[in-house]
Amino acid sequence: MNINYLNRLGFSLLLLSSGYVTAATVTSEQVLDTYADIAHAGYEDALLTAKELKTAVQALIDTPSTSTLDNARNAWLQARVPYQQTEVYRFGNPIVDDWEGKVNAWPLDEGLIDYVDGSYGVGSEDNDLYTANIIASPSLVINGQQIDATTITPELLGTQLHEAGGIETNVATGYHAIEFLLWGQDLNGSNSGAGTRSHTDYDLDNCSNGNCDRRGDYLSAATDLLISDLEYMTNAWLNGGDARAALTAENNKAGLAAMLTGMGSLSYGELAGERMQLGLMLHDPEEEHDCFSDNTSASHFYDGLGIQNVYQGRYTRVNGSVVAGASLKELVASVDESLANELEQDLVASVDSLNVLLESQNEGKAYDQLIAEGYTEGNQMVQSAIDALVYQTRNMERAVAALDVSGISFEGSDSLDSPSSVFQ
Repeated sequence: MNINYLNRLGFSLLLLSSGYVTAATVTSEQVLDTYADIAHAGYEDALLTAKELKTAVQALIDTPSTSTLDNARNAWLQARVPYQQTEVYRFGNPIVDDWEGKVNAWPLDEGLIDYVDGSYGVGSEDNDLYTANIIASPSLVINGQQIDATTITPELLGTQLHEAGGIETNVATGYHAIEFLLWGQDLNGSNSGAGTRSHTDYDLDNCSNGNCDRRGDYLSAATDLLISDLEYMTNAWLNGGDARAALTAENNKAGLAAMLTGMGSLSYGELAGERMQLGLMLHDPEEEHDCFSDNTSASHFYDGLGIQNVYQGRYTRVNGSVVAGASLKELVASVDESLANELEQDLVASVDSLNVLLESQNEGKAYDQLIAEGYTEGNQMVQSAIDALVYQTRNMERAVAALDVSGISFEGSDSLDSPSSVFQ
């Protein structure tokens, strides 16, 4: 984890939690401009760190060693920091939501990509490709069609193999495919430890597990594709870009609806529900977002921080500079100052709760250990963060009403809305 980045944040959260807001004269147009500016900066940071990841990946492929593998892994971890802060843009912006599966689809049947442990596949038998092993297979059959995979290219991965057979867990591209190629499977269950892939999996002269040339080709192609996908979304938030234009294509109220939908759906159904409550209920280490690297607590923290960024109208870039402007917080305060302050404090509380999980990860206790059955203290840490996320969503719903924004429905989760159905 980039400790310097956390220090620069200062966390900026101390600043945000130290004072209440007062009503200010801002317009919805100004607020939406800030929202779009932060989106562009976040995706641009994700792009820049993906390019740094590509440099590190190429060094690993060219000169496989323990150090080049460690450098590539660290570059991947750094790349997650800005990207996770952009997830708040998903649910309210169709352009983002339709694209997101290319770069952050999860969970994945990793046997589609590479070799896996002999115990792999329980529960995946309904997917004919769950052990297809693209890296070991220059030819595959998908839905009766022969696919030539002799040369592994970004086009092959993105257009023919990603979500092959129409199955969402056939993830061939994006951060998590790259994560698997850098760490390998995490076979530790709820015990300490992440994946332990060796650098020799890329060493042509001392190759472990076969197909080291194709594994390098796959890693390189997947990283190139990630860069091109992030370039697309970065440009989409420029002035005149499709995502920025769509934000106000109908009217400013629709743009505010997109902001609030993204905040509420990520906070409630996606993060509190699908990514946290479900795994805690099942005590299942497979319900980890960054499961190969044991980076899940960091990903959850930066998701929560991204929600706060949107409300505060403020984003700290990876180089330490700040993008800030008229905020949703100020707009809410112009109609209900008390509510604006309550929601601000809710957001500070949820980020603080998620930071407890991040601190645990930094101290060697990963998320899959925290949700383990019987670990009361860890379970409570996770539940406290879930509760904070759920609680803040209630005041987001009040903000929707205060701003007289219609047509909003926050994404739900059976784990929160119908817990008994999870076990049926």
